[in-house]
Amino acid sequence: MKPAQTLAATILVGCMLAACAGPSGPRTPRDVIDRALGSAPYAAQPGEIVAREVEYQLAARERGQYTAMLDFAAGDAVVHGRNGPVPARPVFSGLQDPVTTIEWSPRTVIMSCDGNLAVSSGRYREPEGLVGTFMTVWERDDRNDDYEWSYDVAGRDDPQPPPEVIDEDAIVVTAIDTIRGLVADCPRAGTTVPAPPVVDPATGASHGQEVSRDGTLRWYWEHRADGTRYARVDYYTSGAWETVIERSFASPPE
Repeated sequence: MKPAQTLAATILVGCMLAACAGPSGPRTPRDVIDRALGSAPYAAQPGEIVAREVEYQLAARERGQYTAMLDFAAGDAVVHGRNGPVPARPVFSGLQDPVTTIEWSPRTVIMSCDGNLAVSSGRYREPEGLVGTFMTVWERDDRNDDYEWSYDVAGRDDPQPPPEVIDEDAIVVTAIDTIRGLVADCPRAGTTVPAPPVVDPATGASHGQEVSRDGTLRWYWEHRADGTRYARVDYYTSGAWETVIERSFASPPE
């Protein structure tokens, strides 16, 4: 992670659950990231995705889970459900927001060299206490430069980890989560990035993929015959393609 990215990620994780405050009063996560990255020369900034995730979660708490989901979604956003990827807007626009929202935190952000495509992955906790892993694809909107999510998949841990038991007299110190930020290498002038490796889909699986405009980031999905959902992310680094995320998600409950 470049120094500016490290600074931004550290500031933003510290502000995950509350707005940062300064001498002039509260500042939003977007204010924080803009200030931290104002002089950074890099086009791709993983900290911007962290900022967007923070804004998304705060919006979910203030306006409701499904309302925020649609507010931050691209027009063609899809959710990978039990029957495969489905358009998000027709599904969630007719649902009432739950009283309590899911909490989540990104642990890894991978970006294309040009910053137009990114993938975040991390952990979430449902209101009932069940935990799992998510992966979200973010695309920069050419109209306003904001990132909007275009694909989302999540799955509970199976089995669930044992409940955490804390002595009521214990003093608990929670550390700031470390977020890994990865940016694909930019091709040198006059060169082209080789195509990402071909993925052979499982027998009978539906599948799809997207490669960033500059050819440096590829994400791939499968929906397998048994209902398992599979996702993979590769990025171009040090002259070769490297797989960063490769994960199967069990079929969600009814």
